[in-house]
Amino acid sequence: MAIHIRRRELIVTLGSAAAAWPLAARAQQTRMPIVGFINARSSETSVRNSAAFRKGLNETGYVEGQNVTVEYHWLDGQYDQLPSLIADLVRRRVAVIATPGLTAGAQAAKAATSTIPIVFGVGEDPVKLALVASVARPGGNATGINFFPVEVTAKRLGLLHDLVPKAVRIAVLVNPANAPTTETTLRDIPEAAHALGLQIQVLNAKTSREIEAAFATLVHDQADAVFVAPDGFFGNQRVQFATLAAHHRVPAAYPLREFVEAGGLMSYGTDSVEMFHQVGAYTGQILNGAKPADLPVLQSTKFEFVINMQTAQLLGIEVPNSIQLLADEIVE
Repeated sequence: MAIHIRRRELIVTLGSAAAAWPLAARAQQTRMPIVGFINARSSETSVRNSAAFRKGLNETGYVEGQNVTVEYHWLDGQYDQLPSLIADLVRRRVAVIATPGLTAGAQAAKAATSTIPIVFGVGEDPVKLALVASVARPGGNATGINFFPVEVTAKRLGLLHDLVPKAVRIAVLVNPANAPTTETTLRDIPEAAHALGLQIQVLNAKTSREIEAAFATLVHDQADAVFVAPDGFFGNQRVQFATLAAHHRVPAAYPLREFVEAGGLMSYGTDSVEMFHQVGAYTGQILNGAKPADLPVLQSTKFEFVINMQTAQLLGIEVPNSIQLLADEIVE
């Protein structure tokens, strides 16, 4: 039986189909997996880190905007935003929650969901943090990288002591808003300081103004040097730290090389760019079907000791050849 369609009906039918094509395309886009990326820093100070994360994704076959959507959430030190942010990501059932360099974010995500995969980058023992059952066999919905910025506390304090041997009174600057890292730092540093015969003074700062106030306090109290704890917001303020330390002529030790590149005296820690890259790669593997329970927690094995020689000269510090030989990089 022949079916006859009048010309007007044909035009209407084709028009309806054409109108549906963009809707179908948009529907296909919305089906792309969504990765919820959370970091304590700002986007402006994390260009290299976010590029490294995307590189890890690319190596596993994912290109942002083509077959994966990454929602970047930069806290800029506002840790109190974490609960509502995590709750929203869990409610929307994103494909993966990535928390490179944000222990508090990993803990919040783990507490909020037992099903959505979590890829973390933490500086503390992930087993003690209850993120995984074991490093080799995570056993749950979380895995990632342990990059040890806090566990090298004793080594960094020792290098500061070697560089400035006459410094006895050390001001330790922590961010109380970043509770997990602050608690671990304050747990580990007294023993390290005691072993070196150093006296410590703990100062809190969670805003730019409070960082200025902390430096005013340590100068007033005649601290010989500053030990800056690991913290994402502190990473945002690395230029401020370098400027204040130079202005007050106070030697300072930092957790990341970025501080030294900004004018800080010295740093000792792991390569944060590589950590972001590994988080991106694990995120891509999970998008490809791997289970977090089966991906062992990676552990950083490369540590960097970086010295800014120009800053040392400005502070009147003569860096012995023995210390220079220990450095992985000298910034002139």
